[in-house]
Amino acid sequence: MKNEKIAALIPVAGLSGRMGEFKPLLQLGGKTLIENSVQSVLSGGAETVVVVTGYRADEVEQVLAKAYGDRVRFVRNNEYEQSDMMYSVKLGVSALPPCDAFFLVPGDMPLISKSTFFKLLSEREYFSDGVLIPTTEGRQTHPPLIDAKMIPVILAFRGDGGLRHLWKQTSDRIRQVPVEDKGAEIDVDTPRDYQECKLVYHDIHHRKGE
Repeated sequence: MKNEKIAALIPVAGLSGRMGEFKPLLQLGGKTLIENSVQSVLSGGAETVVVVTGYRADEVEQVLAKAYGDRVRFVRNNEYEQSDMMYSVKLGVSALPPCDAFFLVPGDMPLISKSTFFKLLSEREYFSDGVLIPTTEGRQTHPPLIDAKMIPVILAFRGDGGLRHLWKQTSDRIRQVPVEDKGAEIDVDTPRDYQECKLVYHDIHHRKGE
C-alpha cells in the first residue's frame, strides 16, 4: 500500500548459547550478522529499525549507530538472562515509532531477500488488518509483516509459546504468503548453521556478480 510508514523490529538480546560465540557480531561478507539483518530490512522498505539489545548491548549499539545513524533505535532488555524472546518483542513493540505495519526480523537471519520484504508489502493491498507470514514449501518462516492494529494484541499476550502460540490464537488474522527465498529459511543458531549461512551468502552474491 502506497505512502505507508513501515518499521522493523529486530530482537538480539540473547546470550547466543548454542553458538558458543556472540552471534550478532560474527562476520559475514565484511559486515557483522546484525548489520546484514538491519541492512536487509532497510533495503526491503522499512524506514526505521528498532533493535532490542541485552547481552553486550554497548557493542551492538555502537556498531549499528556507526553504520546506520538515526535509522536505528535501541531499547534494552536488562532482563535478558531470565526473559524469553516474547519479552524482548514486547519491549521492542512498545518502542516502535508511529507506523502502519512492521517487520519482525530475527537478528540471526541475515540473508532474507529484498524480494521477500516487498512481496509481503504488496500483499497489504489485499490483506492489511493482521499478520502476513511468508512460507517456503508450505512451512511458515520469517519475517512476518505485522499490522499496527496487532500491537495491543501482542502486548496483551500472556502464557507460554510466544508468537507461534499467539498466531494460533489469532488464526483468523493470519495470511500466509508463499515466497522463494533460501535466506528466509536460514537462521544462525549453531556453528554448522553459520557455515551454511556463509556458503549461501557467497552463492547469492556470486549469482549477482558481486
